[in-house]
Amino acid sequence: MAFNWQNAVIDSGCSIIDALKVIDREATQAAFVVDDQRRLKGLVTDGDIRRGLLADIGLTQPVSKVMNSTPLSCKEDDSSASILRLMEAKKIVHMPILDSFGTLINVLSMQDLIRKPRHDNPVLLMAGGFGSRLYPLTEKCPKPMLNVGKQPILQTILESFIDSGFHQFYISTHYLSDVIREHFGDGSKWDVSIRYIHEAEPLGTAGALGLLPGDLPDLPMIIMNGDILTKIDFSRLLAYHQESNADATLCVRQHEYQVPYGVVQSNDFKISNIEEKPVSRFYINAGIYVLNAELVGGVKKDEHCDMPTLLNRKAEQGGNVFMYPLDEYWLDVGRINDFEQAQQDVLNLFR
Repeated sequence: MAFNWQNAVIDSGCSIIDALKVIDREATQAAFVVDDQRRLKGLVTDGDIRRGLLADIGLTQPVSKVMNSTPLSCKEDDSSASILRLMEAKKIVHMPILDSFGTLINVLSMQDLIRKPRHDNPVLLMAGGFGSRLYPLTEKCPKPMLNVGKQPILQTILESFIDSGFHQFYISTHYLSDVIREHFGDGSKWDVSIRYIHEAEPLGTAGALGLLPGDLPDLPMIIMNGDILTKIDFSRLLAYHQESNADATLCVRQHEYQVPYGVVQSNDFKISNIEEKPVSRFYINAGIYVLNAELVGGVKKDEHCDMPTLLNRKAEQGGNVFMYPLDEYWLDVGRINDFEQAQQDVLNLFR
């Protein structure tokens, strides 16, 4: 029977006997105690209740008398792999998931995490760039192979996809391609398949699609730049693409730019308004895409093509080109200060 965590949520004024009934009814081994804003206030197990009874705390007392008021929890952008490792280390079977306000938004069971979905959709990781803005770090090392934390950026990306159930990978290479091939091999170290496509000359941000083999499955492909750190849920992205009946989905990130001066609006030199240091907001390309197989196959071999050109062309033809706003952590490791920031972020986000 599927675990419905919402049936095991109780409020802090609930009696111990009522909490016990919930635990028994739902067979969850625990009940999750929240306030009127659904912020997690505690967790109570049948063991907590037994210990309360031994301490002469009556069954009609509020559950707050026996609950664990500092239960383990995880954040909504923590990876499934890191949550599973924590649950295994602490020997717990349910993990509350909280948003940034402490609101209980999900409870993951050990069974949920072990029963990982398997996606046959191919994944293309773009790793051929020169990384000139990170020179001299990239003098002898391609940018995706720079270590962030204890491993290359590209390995962190690969393992994020593997954690989401993907297993068929292609890596496009150009600059110092041997470094990438020697590190990843055929993917057997991770029990996945990795194949390589090499651009003899740079073909643009979508040109590598024309070098892919003709035996790809008729499934949407995820394409991602090999210099991005993100906590995006790839399974959720793929589901969004399919539910939207999209031909292409472009991940976007909101970017703000503040004009450092007062902006003057006028009509024939007569001032109508002065706005002090206004902020403009844009959606920017986050370097992650989902493309249907037909669109992937439309790029010709050795054709120079950029992704915006490909997507604009499809949109002009009346195709369904959607955007997917990223609320999760995202960082384009393109400059030295980004690289330094990534070293700090990986300690907290990629456990």
